[in-house]
Amino acid sequence: MSAMVTPFDGQGRLDLDAARTVARWLVNHGNEGLVIGGTTGEATTLTDTELCDLVAAVAEAVTVPVVAGTASNDTAHSVALTRRARGLGAAGVLAVGPYYSRPPQAGIEAHFRAIADATDLPVMLYDVPGRTGRRVAHDVLLRLFREVPNVLAFKDATGDPAAAAALVAEGGGHFDLYSGDDAMTLPLLACGAVGVVGTTTHWTAPRFRRMLDAFHAGDHAAARAVHAELLPSIRFVNNDESVYSMSVKVMLRTLGLPTGPCRLPLPPAPAGKEDEARAVWRALAR
Repeated sequence: MSAMVTPFDGQGRLDLDAARTVARWLVNHGNEGLVIGGTTGEATTLTDTELCDLVAAVAEAVTVPVVAGTASNDTAHSVALTRRARGLGAAGVLAVGPYYSRPPQAGIEAHFRAIADATDLPVMLYDVPGRTGRRVAHDVLLRLFREVPNVLAFKDATGDPAAAAALVAEGGGHFDLYSGDDAMTLPLLACGAVGVVGTTTHWTAPRFRRMLDAFHAGDHAAARAVHAELLPSIRFVNNDESVYSMSVKVMLRTLGLPTGPCRLPLPPAPAGKEDEARAVWRALAR
């Protein structure tokens, strides 16, 4: 599945018609679910009304599960948004660890429990310490998976396959593991991952499906070969000059999709990024 970008118009306003178009395109090109209001969706720049309108519009436009990113670094705010998710048509919620404030583990655990308690929808926990500044402890994750009935999935962007393997070994019967980093998907498959919540999946979803199918069929050489085909897209999507949202929007625009610009603090993509996108696409299409 893809953590979908959020389309804006030329004046930086939310473009719901474009969001529906992009969502349908993603589903038609192999995505089996969509995360709305994640980091790639520029969630921190969206108002609550914009996020809710976006989730509702996309959920109405597609038939695959739509997961709403309802968590922030404010637990009360996260709870309020989570309570609204079912009424918007969301099939689940994504709960990122509280960022910037870097709370101790007791605070992180209480934050996740409060979010899960606010809904009967499935909850996917999201650990991305490079953005939050604080990793979620192994024992905290295990307690949440074992004790909270609707905490059913984990988006792992820690870059630590050994820890993921230990987590699955001890608690894998209670949750599904998803890679939260396209480049780590193949290693995490070996640890028990069932899929990816990706960024390059905006245009590479069929390749990821081939890689997953080959791995689960025991053809690891084929899985590695597909992973090698994905590397130019993975390199393209994130660097110091153009981060995920920026790069994904450039790629989609080169494919004729309406995404508009990013909102500040994400600037326009650097010169030459469109040419790079076309080269990546041509190589992938061979």
